[in-house]
Amino acid sequence: MYNNFLSILKKELVPALGCTEPIAIAYASAEARVLLNEIPNKIIVKCSGNIIKNVKGVIVPGTGNLRGIETSAIIGAIAGDASKKLEVLTDILDKDIEKTKELLKTNICKVELEKNVDNLFIKVIAKKNDNWASVTISGGHTNIVQKEKNGQIVFKQSISSDITDNDDIFKNITMRNIYDFTNEVLIEDVKDILDRQIKYNTEIAKEGMIHKYGANVGDSLIKNYGNDIKVLAKAYAASGSDARMSGCTMPVIINSGSGNQGLAVSIPVIEYSKYLGVNEDKMYRALVLSNLISIYIKKDIGKLSAFCGAVSAASGCGAGISYLHDAPYEIITKTITNTLANISGIVCDGAKPSCAAKIASSVDAAIMAHNMAMEGRTFNSGEGLIKDNVEDTIKSICKLGKDGMKDTDVEILNIMIK
Repeated sequence: MYNNFLSILKKELVPALGCTEPIAIAYASAEARVLLNEIPNKIIVKCSGNIIKNVKGVIVPGTGNLRGIETSAIIGAIAGDASKKLEVLTDILDKDIEKTKELLKTNICKVELEKNVDNLFIKVIAKKNDNWASVTISGGHTNIVQKEKNGQIVFKQSISSDITDNDDIFKNITMRNIYDFTNEVLIEDVKDILDRQIKYNTEIAKEGMIHKYGANVGDSLIKNYGNDIKVLAKAYAASGSDARMSGCTMPVIINSGSGNQGLAVSIPVIEYSKYLGVNEDKMYRALVLSNLISIYIKKDIGKLSAFCGAVSAASGCGAGISYLHDAPYEIITKTITNTLANISGIVCDGAKPSCAAKIASSVDAAIMAHNMAMEGRTFNSGEGLIKDNVEDTIKSICKLGKDGMKDTDVEILNIMIK
């Protein structure tokens, strides 16, 4: 189980440049170009509704102000470095952006909604004259499940190879043994992973605070509410999202396939660590707890749904903040319960600048949940979706997010594309 936890952290906490859904399309497109072995003159992108929802309103990183599936697919095909996966667009140049703008006018890319597939599904078909190649991603942003060229399958694997869909690695994991692992893990086993998370996410949070991105939610919070730690924790998490949702080319360390969730689980814990003056060991352990709790809650919901991932991430950071205050296990579980009781109804209506505000609201709820728990106050079983213990509460929230919000997800997509 110790090794399972390390595997989860290593495979989940990876860098991504910009919003992960347009980047996943660019990655699939770059892989298709490599397989085709030439620049395509026609591209077809087949996507699940959740992919369309999450790409529609966000700027493709490094492109200035270009948005959408077509932009992601075209620039991935002409300039993406497939070997860099979620950093596929790191090295694009101005000439690549100009070429993308020209190709967008020619309508070389066609987008189709694919039904009855995984919520995270992308298939890019790249064509050049009589030759064609396709790459299919499903279950995870870099989880290629099939490659095909001119009708011949050259690669195929199961969707379940993605870490959060692998039941074996999560077998027997509970809140209690996440907590035990947090206390027992050798810091040298997680230091490199967490140092990168601290560095990347702090840097983009500062970038979003200094420059104009989106609606500058983070900057607005500090200007209007001051620099109290409760404000700083949510403001810097929001400012990182301000930047990445609006085309910033700086990478983020993701959580559960999401940069926004990666920011929400880490930045508040980092800010509280500085404020409380805890030692490095304590901060690392609080980050381990925050990251694993967020992944644990999100794994049964799925990477993409109508359930806003900031909620599961805030549950993690709230627990991390309680841990920094030397709270025992029972208080930490109350923090999670209080957070979920409050904000589990926030919906995901796609990736866009207002995600920063949802992060701020969710972190605010987590801080309130922590304060209540430290005073021995918690919402009780039978109140809404709250159950007798934290495990059953998480199960009820996951059922809401995965099953109960399916129709909501469809309706959100219908409203957005109409």
